[in-house]
Amino acid sequence: MRHHDLSTGPDGQWTPPVPDSERPVELRRVLRLFRPYRGRLAVVGLLVGASSLVSVATPFMLREILDTAIPEGRTGLLSLLALGMLAAAVAGGVFGVLQTLISTTVGQRVMHDLRTAVYDRLQRMPLAFFTRTRTGEVQSRIANDIGGMQATVTSTATSLVSNLTSVVATVVAMLALDWRLTVVSLLLLPLFVWISRRVGRERKKITAQRQKQMAAMSAMVTESLSVSGILLGRTMGRADSLADQFAGESERLARLEIRSSMAGRWRMAVIGVVMAAMPAIIYWVAGMALRGGGPQISIGTLVAFVSLQQGLFRPTVSLLSTGVQLQASLALFQRIFEYLDLRVDITEPEQPVRLERVRGEVRFDGVGFHYDRDGAPPTLSGLDLAVPAGGSLAVVGPTGSGKSTLGYLVPRLYDVTGGRVLLDGTDVRDLSFDTLARAVGVVSQETYLFHASVADNLRFAKPGATDEEIRDAARAAQIHDHIESLPDGYDTLVGERGYRFSGGEKQRLAIARTILRDPPVLILDEATSALDTHTEQAVQRAIDELSARRTTITIAHRLSTIREADQIVVLDGGRIAERGTHAELMARGGRYAALVRRDAEAAPGPGAEDAPAATGEGAEAAAGAPDATARSGPGPAAAPVAAGP
Repeated sequence: MRHHDLSTGPDGQWTPPVPDSERPVELRRVLRLFRPYRGRLAVVGLLVGASSLVSVATPFMLREILDTAIPEGRTGLLSLLALGMLAAAVAGGVFGVLQTLISTTVGQRVMHDLRTAVYDRLQRMPLAFFTRTRTGEVQSRIANDIGGMQATVTSTATSLVSNLTSVVATVVAMLALDWRLTVVSLLLLPLFVWISRRVGRERKKITAQRQKQMAAMSAMVTESLSVSGILLGRTMGRADSLADQFAGESERLARLEIRSSMAGRWRMAVIGVVMAAMPAIIYWVAGMALRGGGPQISIGTLVAFVSLQQGLFRPTVSLLSTGVQLQASLALFQRIFEYLDLRVDITEPEQPVRLERVRGEVRFDGVGFHYDRDGAPPTLSGLDLAVPAGGSLAVVGPTGSGKSTLGYLVPRLYDVTGGRVLLDGTDVRDLSFDTLARAVGVVSQETYLFHASVADNLRFAKPGATDEEIRDAARAAQIHDHIESLPDGYDTLVGERGYRFSGGEKQRLAIARTILRDPPVLILDEATSALDTHTEQAVQRAIDELSARRTTITIAHRLSTIREADQIVVLDGGRIAERGTHAELMARGGRYAALVRRDAEAAPGPGAEDAPAATGEGAEAAAGAPDATARSGPGPAAAPVAAGP
């Protein structure tokens, strides 16, 4: 058997939900994110333009001070120009603050839009997506990737516009002062642009690798530091091994962070040194031109030009750095767009059918289903079943026979690949999601509870439920007395995934939650398979209460709880092998009778060894169900879930 480290998937890597695309992200698509806020961005543009004009005006006032006001002793002009420079500084500061406020607000709104868009898309993904995707990977895309774009959408974009405007305005002003010195100043600019583009491509590649590594760490933390992960690690003696694996993942991330930080750092440092040396070059060129009989340049013009040049180089360096950051951010946008581009297979029709009152008749008409697995046989094939409103159907069969998949087709956790599933004569694919959610309730073996109070967990099914309605549902689920015995009662926190409660208690809380929602159709997916006999009887009474007067489809593994079902279907290889009532199937002595014998041999009760297993009353006795006489209502009690679909 091939060994895989816990931190890796079958291919030695953390399993991503979708392959990373090699297709570059179109900048136009990124810009479309800002389209709803173009009004605010226009204001930012005006502020940027005003700030650039103010900054460009200062060197011209400085030239007049040096060439006119001071040499000619014009104190009035000197005072006016000094006040003008002071006013320009104040205006620039005010414009900068307003620009930052608006651009940051726009950026955060874009971040909000991205987060909600990704979350909404994931909420609409089919169940199959989450069965093959690690939770940590999903969390990393929402938290790390979108969080990593914060600088880009809040400041980088504005900085790009601001610096570009400043560069253009400054170049125009420099040309107005002296075009020859301007040409000298701009000679190396194309080389700087080329260098920054190379650095940007390098950082983009490293950023993509860094985000994948962050996703790997997030997935490992999510899995190994959950309650289940801690229990497994400690009971298996793997705590030190897990710590070593995390240290290895962290070390790889640290190396990538260093590479990202140092990528092109020397080349960008050279650009900074050259730009810092440019004033000396300008002074040298001006002095040599004057000595060689060239055109005379006034001290004011020279100082103003150098001031503009520094004003040019600062935004130019910032612009080049911003371009590098923007290219690196495109890797993050690419990962987010991969999620936004995921195909949603299960969608609501444009004009959905809304049923005001659901009777609960369920029919499977030639139903077929297969997962997207190359060469895999279909999970279900050609199923025809009918469950009248208020009736009960039990589905049994070996692991992997398609029992759970059949139940999941009714609430559209999966969509059929052949045939139809009908609810009150309407294809479930034509129903609105709201109608389907109100009509079909699911209680499975895997009970999920939020890290919140008992009341909040129950109220999740019906946000407007009153306290009395919650208590009534808990009473029906045989859990009210236990909740009341807790120090905080219904305000008790259930803990991570409900670990402060036993399996049977969690199951009854899930049943109470479903009772509160009151669906006319109920899917019981092996809801008692992991419970001991005593707890199972308590949960069974709650299920009987839940099943009464509802259409019930029970996915069963242990058969003691389904004897009273109106119809029992045995699945084998995705097809119906047998169907009938318990008595009819026992009398037939086929697959169902064999399953009953298996249960009787696995859990023999008093006199079970002497009980005939093939047919008749003896076989029914062998089937067990000591609490059968306590059950009421037309629905079967819930049976446990198969390990496979």
